[in-house]
Amino acid sequence: MMGILGKLFSMVSGGASEQLPEQATLIDVRSPAEFAAGHIDGAIPLPLPSMAQGIDKIAQDKEAPIIVYCQSGARSAAARQQLISLGYRQVVNGGGVFSLARRMNRRILS
Repeated sequence: MMGILGKLFSMVSGGASEQLPEQATLIDVRSPAEFAAGHIDGAIPLPLPSMAQGIDKIAQDKEAPIIVYCQSGARSAAARQQLISLGYRQVVNGGGVFSLARRMNRRILS
């Protein structure tokens, strides 16, 4: 059984062992400057402060899988919670940009 600290770390970090859904929409929730400095190939920029207003332009189907990521996993944890509260059902916190790029075997583009 995982302790409370382990659960919290998993929520924030995205849980490296969590299965990533296939054919998911990949959303970078960092600032525009961070996105421009380097983002995962195929990611769509949607900064966390704009999440509620912008998500319907990116993902209309609330049943479709979404992976959110940021620099360390903290903002993506908040984005995941926000999307779930908006009715999205398959949202994964991918964690930090570099670790997620490795897990997905994708390049970082700038």
